[in-house]
Amino acid sequence: MTLPYTRWPDDFAVRYREKGYWRDLPLTDILSRHASSDATALVDGERRFSYRELEQAATRLAGALQRRGLKTGDTALVQLGNVAEFYITLFALWKIGVASVNALFSHQRTELDAYASQIAPALLIADREHGLFGDDAWLETLKARTPSLRVIALRNDTLEALIDEPADNVVASPSAPDEVAFFQLSGGSTGTPKLIPRTHNDYYYSIRRSVEICRFDSETRYLCALPAAHNYPMSSPGALGVFFGGGCVVLASDPSATLCFPLIEQHQINVTALVPPAVSLWLQAVGEGGADAQLASLKLLQVGGARLSDSLAARIPAELGCQLQQVFGMAEGLVNYTRLDDPDERIFTTQGRPMSPDDEVWVADENGEPLPPGEVGRLMTRGPYTFRGYYNSPEHNARAFDKNGFYCSGDLIAIDEQGYITVKGREKDQINRGGEKIAAEEIENLLLSHEAIVHAALVSMEDSLMGEKSCAYIVTSRPVKAVEIRRFLRELGVADFKLPDRVERVDELPLTAVGKVDKKQLRQWLAARQSASE
Repeated sequence: MTLPYTRWPDDFAVRYREKGYWRDLPLTDILSRHASSDATALVDGERRFSYRELEQAATRLAGALQRRGLKTGDTALVQLGNVAEFYITLFALWKIGVASVNALFSHQRTELDAYASQIAPALLIADREHGLFGDDAWLETLKARTPSLRVIALRNDTLEALIDEPADNVVASPSAPDEVAFFQLSGGSTGTPKLIPRTHNDYYYSIRRSVEICRFDSETRYLCALPAAHNYPMSSPGALGVFFGGGCVVLASDPSATLCFPLIEQHQINVTALVPPAVSLWLQAVGEGGADAQLASLKLLQVGGARLSDSLAARIPAELGCQLQQVFGMAEGLVNYTRLDDPDERIFTTQGRPMSPDDEVWVADENGEPLPPGEVGRLMTRGPYTFRGYYNSPEHNARAFDKNGFYCSGDLIAIDEQGYITVKGREKDQINRGGEKIAAEEIENLLLSHEAIVHAALVSMEDSLMGEKSCAYIVTSRPVKAVEIRRFLRELGVADFKLPDRVERVDELPLTAVGKVDKKQLRQWLAARQSASE
């Protein structure tokens, strides 16, 4: 069985193969090409895995799952944090052709329910350390709602035993290189999380090209402190790029300076990736003196996930003592990098340029017509690793793509004469809270399910640390406190980063001339209040 997805037109596929972008290899090749190496591939606390050991662990798990009936074309729901088992599971599933949705560890019932309903998973792999799986209460609910679910393996319970089973009679059966390898998660602005089908061919090219640009190799020692399942620390070049190059990945449970600085010193880390809020915290940690001795080995800091201010960018080399590389990408495909030999001014003030010669990127006005260099408009793109449609979302795809197959990301950008992109904002109704995307519509719909809330609107507010935070404006039938609203959403299973940072109760919401909530006016109210308090 193959999973349905929107394919590239035949003439594009031919061209991408002729140019060597698509090599018709499964993603398992990233690891298996080093299968005989005893070099350290992964460090997770006190645990170390050589490439040989990581490959063997993935093979054993693949065999254990195969013996329990998992087969090519099945789907899996996976929720693991920054632990070695995440990568063991990823490669094991690729070995037997099972396409996974890799939920973030911060996700709760709302997100997991949505993913399960879309892919009808045969397999669930999760962690007893996650609040949802501390006991079997919610698990039984999920099983009742998901009749397709046949196999469940939990870390700190049954997963370890599966990984330790002898690898007898394992039959490698990855899905075809031009079929779906796994699903990435969209940070989109609609209420239901959308899934992005990524094929072996397109994703492997994205990884290889990223490695080439960022110069990852066997000497690379990469600290993965952002959520491992995020596209950015997974493939830009991320952990998979490190594995491709034969380097070493060191895992951290969070990007705090108190945790990461000692790890950088201990493991002589030379590259890592952060989002802007973490950069701010690192700069605070080194203080006015700059260049903490613990960071002496760090040579390259990638920053992406949200817009990095020019002033913050300029402080990184001087105060952290390493080179900055800006990364602007999307789980849907397109990735832009500043190059390592770019002048400082370009690195500090742009979000880079597309990484592939066949990335087609242009800026559209409100009528879909091209704008000249320097003008701000909607980002439009297609290319050898940019998807052609969300999974089972024909109505949304009709809005997200133009007639020529160009994807409209919702980002507002300007492109200069040299092809470098500067991100100006978002067209979609979405809040980027320190790199975590919050769909306003999703939270608004949940707020309206509260018995006392009559109207609700979620808007962004500027924040010096997170870039953006969220403010919920509500009209209620009785007095309601912010703590009650947050507790209500948390009890619905909403991830903590999606909870409103601020709640404002108002008598009525301002409306536009056509009767829609005037969010521009709401943001002006917030800005005025913030100015008055300064």
